[in-house]
Amino acid sequence: MLYSLGRDKSLKYDEALLRYRDKVNKSFELYLFNLLYLIRVAQFSIQDAESRRAKLRPSEEDKKFEAKLATNPLILSLSKNEGLYRLFKQYKTESFLDEDHIRSFYNEFSKKEEYIQYVYNDNQTDKEHEEMLLSLYRQLCANELFLELNDDTFAQWEDDESLIIGSIKKTLKALPADMSFYEAYKPNAEATVDFGELLLRKVYHEDEELLKVIEPTLRNWDVERVAIIDMILIKMALVELMTFKSIPSKVTLNEFVEIAKNYSTDKSKDFINGILDRLLKQLVDEGKISKEGRGLISD
Repeated sequence: MLYSLGRDKSLKYDEALLRYRDKVNKSFELYLFNLLYLIRVAQFSIQDAESRRAKLRPSEEDKKFEAKLATNPLILSLSKNEGLYRLFKQYKTESFLDEDHIRSFYNEFSKKEEYIQYVYNDNQTDKEHEEMLLSLYRQLCANELFLELNDDTFAQWEDDESLIIGSIKKTLKALPADMSFYEAYKPNAEATVDFGELLLRKVYHEDEELLKVIEPTLRNWDVERVAIIDMILIKMALVELMTFKSIPSKVTLNEFVEIAKNYSTDKSKDFINGILDRLLKQLVDEGKISKEGRGLISD
């Protein structure tokens, strides 16, 4: 949003704020889409079991086949969660699914040796069910058609990919899920308003003041020569350092160095790390950073 505001002079702040709010909501929709897709691939094992038993001459393997991918207690805690399915209905998540791809992907996955062993081995533990679901999702995320579907359906997939994948893995590792587990992934006022919107507002409206703080740390660098994305990240980090008392300074520095790896040039990581280190020292010396809790400035 800040990049768009800087590049598009016709874009008003209020419009950018609305885009930010929409993006936050779309990220949750993307999470739901990935979760439902995983559930539906797992549930296809039921059709697989029925098809095997419907054969004129089913083999012993066909007779012994069980739809464990769909009937294990971990996936059932998702597929039988009424609140979750109300969300799928609310966001029309099912309309984005590609049933042909779900079938073809399951058929491909069902040939994997790890899946075959999982199906025919008895008495699996919850940990083994978890490992199989994680493997299923990892291979789904390595599937080109699935990635294209995410990208074609949700414009922010490229930005949110690592966040969504991490959230789904976190969800799977916490199974069996409680009835309202999804609340932890829904947009909330603290994250979107108290943090996100406040950060956006302060960086936009206090641009000149932030530049005055940053310029002395640039040393031989001309402000005009600093990459636009790098300057935005430095300003955001500066606001976070001075505004959010509960966030440790080192967490802020590490966070924005990681962001630089994904969104800026190869050299940006080291450049931003150096500038933020100098800024932190300067602000601490000037008494402009106040953190709540012992050790939050340096830890």
